[in-house]
This record gives sequence, structure tokens and C-alpha cells, in this order.
Amino acid sequence: MRDMRLIISNGSDMPIYEQIKQQVKEAILSGELQEEQACPSLRTVAKELRISVLTVSRAYAELEEEGFVKNVQGRGCFVMKRGQELLREQLVRQVEEALFEAIKVARMADLSPEELHHLLDVLLEMQSAE
Repeated sequence: MRDMRLIISNGSDMPIYEQIKQQVKEAILSGELQEEQACPSLRTVAKELRISVLTVSRAYAELEEEGFVKNVQGRGCFVMKRGQELLREQLVRQVEEALFEAIKVARMADLSPEELHHLLDVLLEMQSAE
């Protein structure tokens, strides 16, 4: 994670701790962060981002609650070993969110369910051809 760059936007509606949490979670799900890899210390992240240690602590605590990391007293924060089921569940959740957003946009474009299904079929075919 030391090579991972966290980017914080002050203009975002999302709280800073949530921005950190989401970026770390994405890095874990994508494999950028490996199982049992140490996360940078709270102080390191806070110093680099020029934010409060409490903000970073909240992000790490929520990641631990969701099963992504484990805080070990006196040693730091580590990426949890991931079962395939939990990883798959998180990815399915991302697909659901993306499809929900696509359905909202399709309704704004006045696409029928059949047209939307056809579009998905075409996109799946294109993806499998690559």
C-alpha cells in the first residue's frame, strides 16, 4: 500500500474518511493490496494527506468492521485473508449498484426493458470478443 496513492477531494460531498475507506476497499478488491499486507500507519496517512489521525482511524475502523482489514494492537493494520465468497459478494454488490444506475439512465432515455436487455446482450458479446 505504500505505493498506493490516496487522493482526497475537498470538493466532494463524501466525507474524507469515506473517501479513504472506499479507495482502500477498491485496492483490496482489485488485488492491488494483497492479503496480510500492512497498511501504512495512521500517522503516515494523516501526515501525507494533511488530515487528522482520527479521520484515518475512522476509515480503518470501518474497514475492519466490514472485514477488509484487521487492526493489531501495537503492530498496525493488515489486509485480511479473503475468502472467495466475501470477495465475490463485494463484487456482486458493485455490479448491482452499476446496473441500478444504468436502469435509472435507461429510464431517462426512455429505453424499454427489451431494448435494455438487447443492449446488455450486445455489450456482453463485444466484451467476450475482446
